[in-house]
Amino acid sequence: MESAHLLRGILTKMRIISTKLLREFGASYVDARNPLAEWKRIARNAKWKTFDEVRLVFGKRVDRYKNLVIFDIGGNKYRLIAAIHYNTGIIYLRHMLTHAEYDQSKWKTDAK
Repeated sequence: MESAHLLRGILTKMRIISTKLLREFGASYVDARNPLAEWKRIARNAKWKTFDEVRLVFGKRVDRYKNLVIFDIGGNKYRLIAAIHYNTGIIYLRHMLTHAEYDQSKWKTDAK
């Protein structure tokens, strides 16, 4: 079973779990919809194997904290926090926050 996950990560594009978080956030913050759609398009078509590869695509608009990857969405207005499992090609969306919510650092309890 483990080898099937590894093989999937080598051959296919990234899978995002769960995009429901993006839809719900976009319903509340309409100006976030287009930047989130763009992020989703890029992420789904990626084949990232390392954080450095993510950084090549997003540059300074991405950072990390322990096991979490933090994406700047909408010109510094929002933060998308995800756990990327590079070996299986799966992006687990953990939090979608306004910049003010992000600054409160409550999301850090998810980090390992």
